[in-house]
Amino acid sequence: MALIETVLFLMLAVVVSGAIARATRIALPLVQIGLGALIVLITGHTIDLEPDVFFLLFLPPLLFLDGWRIPKEALFRDRAVILELALGLVLFTVLGLGLLIWWMIPEMPLAVAFALAAILSPTDPIAVQAIAARAPIPKRLMHILEAESLLNDAMGLTCMRIAVIAATTGVFSIGSAIGTFAWLAAAGIAVGVGVSFGISFLRGLANRKWGEDVGAHILVSLLTPFAAYLLAEELHASGILAAVAAGVTMSFTERGGARTQSLAVTRIRRAVVWDTVQFAANGIIFVILGEQMPSILSRAAEVVRGTSRPEVWWLAVYVFGIVAALAALRFVWVWTSLKLTLYRRRHQEPQPKVGLRLVMVMSLAGVRGAITLAGILTLPFVLEDGSPMPSRSLAIFLAAGVIIVSLILATIALPRLLKNVELPPEPSHLQEEDRSRVAAAEAALRAIEDVSHEMAEGKTNPDLYSDVASRLMEIYRRRIENRTHAKDDDGELVRQMDEIEQQLRLAGLAAEREEISRLARSRRIDEATHRKLIRELDLQELRFS
Repeated sequence: MALIETVLFLMLAVVVSGAIARATRIALPLVQIGLGALIVLITGHTIDLEPDVFFLLFLPPLLFLDGWRIPKEALFRDRAVILELALGLVLFTVLGLGLLIWWMIPEMPLAVAFALAAILSPTDPIAVQAIAARAPIPKRLMHILEAESLLNDAMGLTCMRIAVIAATTGVFSIGSAIGTFAWLAAAGIAVGVGVSFGISFLRGLANRKWGEDVGAHILVSLLTPFAAYLLAEELHASGILAAVAAGVTMSFTERGGARTQSLAVTRIRRAVVWDTVQFAANGIIFVILGEQMPSILSRAAEVVRGTSRPEVWWLAVYVFGIVAALAALRFVWVWTSLKLTLYRRRHQEPQPKVGLRLVMVMSLAGVRGAITLAGILTLPFVLEDGSPMPSRSLAIFLAAGVIIVSLILATIALPRLLKNVELPPEPSHLQEEDRSRVAAAEAALRAIEDVSHEMAEGKTNPDLYSDVASRLMEIYRRRIENRTHAKDDDGELVRQMDEIEQQLRLAGLAAEREEISRLARSRRIDEATHRKLIRELDLQELRFS
């Protein structure tokens, strides 16, 4: 019962946090962290965060969904910048920040300082998305930040694993470190791709043989990231990269045509289920993070006692110093990376200038979150000889402080920096969308004509099929005519007409729904008819919303 009550409290906190965030306009992650801390202070009970359980329950589905939904064209278009941020920036941060922490806190062993720097180096995709909800980040920049945060977790955790081995054993090998990372990355990606392709193949085979079970397919999609994660971890590879790779691969298999695509009802219901999972999991992560804060902060005096500066306020100096160093290192790397990327493309087309404000936005948007806290809690308690791990509590406190300060800083500064920020122009997809609509309509015309002829063969009333087909084909011909003959100015007019039509259709649907509900209240239609008609209206509204 205690576990069930805890889960219900967490879910309630997530629901309440949304209302508080909307009413106070405070960033949602900070509200959820505050609620988590408040629950502990009121009830006196906290959740013992088991890092392995945390990674297994929350990271695979969320990273899988991000990999599934992130635009692949944007991912490949900006692959150079993304890889430079996800790989190069992590190494740069581990080296620079590790040496800084060791210099600031001489009592902390160098290996522990590097372990702390490693787990602070990756940005948190969940925190990035939560901040973006309050400070709308331009699409292309958001795609880069999301892709970076999806990939740099594995690099940061690998660097931390290597640093922990060096701290516990006193031995470090650069060759072994490179080999470990290569295996973690390559095997993790291979497992994710293989699991996703295998599940898609088996699902298609089952569909063709026995038909599609909507509920079963949604459940399979929920289990896929866990399968990829667990198999990769069993092979001592990166489960995080496996979950991301499985999501990216699943999006490609969904484009494979009728043999691999799900039914429309499956796709609609699956999207709703995944949206709910994402909302609940994101919220619970930050509430759990908040529940860890009182116990961590309560040990502040004990933590600082083992340093050469026993005053508690020095902990704040350390935290702000680390946050400033992270922002500075990220600023230098982002500025250099963007400059090099534009230099490599200088012969392709005129390149935009790298604005200082844009670099500052990318520097502050690299917030840390629950992944950092869960990772630092995996620090072992003892060394190989059985002696206590030096500065473990201090490292955990500093990581927690950096998470809070980075979230607050991004929440306050990003909305101001994003005003009038100079961004490279994003290509318009309106013409591409129009061409796709025309191609789809032409394919529909051919299909309707062929199928209507097949249906009319041997029938006593073939004209009936021809009349129905003509009415449907006229709709598609009108769509083709509107999209084909529209020039630039006319195209804008067509889009305005589409918006007007959308608003009028939604107004009409609302009136239909109100009238059907009135008929149901007056008992002029039964409940089954009412439910059926409302569902039809809901599906139409979903199309035009």
